[in-house]
Amino acid sequence: MARFYVDGNSARFTRKDICLVDMELFGGEIVEDLEPRRLFPVSGRMKYITLLDSEGKEHAIIRDVETLSPESKEVILECLREYYLIPKITGLLERTEKFGVLKWTVQTDRGVQQLRIRNRNSDIKQLYDGRILVRDSNDNRYEIIDYRKLDKNSLKLLSADI
Repeated sequence: MARFYVDGNSARFTRKDICLVDMELFGGEIVEDLEPRRLFPVSGRMKYITLLDSEGKEHAIIRDVETLSPESKEVILECLREYYLIPKITGLLERTEKFGVLKWTVQTDRGVQQLRIRNRNSDIKQLYDGRILVRDSNDNRYEIIDYRKLDKNSLKLLSADI
């Protein structure tokens, strides 16, 4: 079966549940209870969003969320925000290292957190756009939206690890 791609106004999306949408195609066909998921969660945040049913079967792919109508775009983005809930680090408060394990105390948009990072080479990823993705020893993920906008003390603590 060939892949079905959604572009522009070929479909309209309505929110069904926290992470579920209904898709109404231009011809009137309705596909219910689809879960939007990023095919490229790190590099392709707005492109190539797959729409899966409850059994994991793909029904369509949105090539670029930006081409959707404003209402449909917001529905898809809300679902993706819920599914890919990643706390945003807004500052580093403390950094220690013992036996090769980093311990960061960070301020996030969800409060103060303590992270244990085992391998800075694989668990701290600096991306081209200033974002930094961090994975702690419990496999929780965190994001610094733009490290260049952190306060002076946070930059000093972070500089040892990036």
